[in-house]
Amino acid sequence: MADKNRPDGTGETGRGKQHEADIRDDDLERRRRDLEASLATRRPDRLEGKDDAKAGSMAGYGQALKLSSEFIAGVVVGAGIGWIIDRLAGTSPWGLIVFLLLGFGAGVLNVMRSAGVVAEFGQGDNSRRDQDDKK
Repeated sequence: MADKNRPDGTGETGRGKQHEADIRDDDLERRRRDLEASLATRRPDRLEGKDDAKAGSMAGYGQALKLSSEFIAGVVVGAGIGWIIDRLAGTSPWGLIVFLLLGFGAGVLNVMRSAGVVAEFGQGDNSRRDQDDKK
């Protein structure tokens, strides 16, 4: 068996062969209290941050659901209109193809509008007029 005075002894960690007194329970208790006090000052900020992060992630999920549904709705409506035109006019794949592409474009435009990348309809003219007035 291993010698308990060596660091590789069973259950031994730390300083090895030094002849120091064992760490007393009161010293451990003092260090534990210091650690708890230190953590207590930091803990409330972390808990509030976690709540904010949870609320932010839920808002992110909501935004993602909104954007994906806007895109899917544009594609489905375009495909539906194309299919109806194909059935009524007898232009078998062409109406579906053209309106599916138009629906894709409309879906992308709706997503960009919802995300705030592109201005809403009618707001672009006002910004151009303001820029022309400044010149």
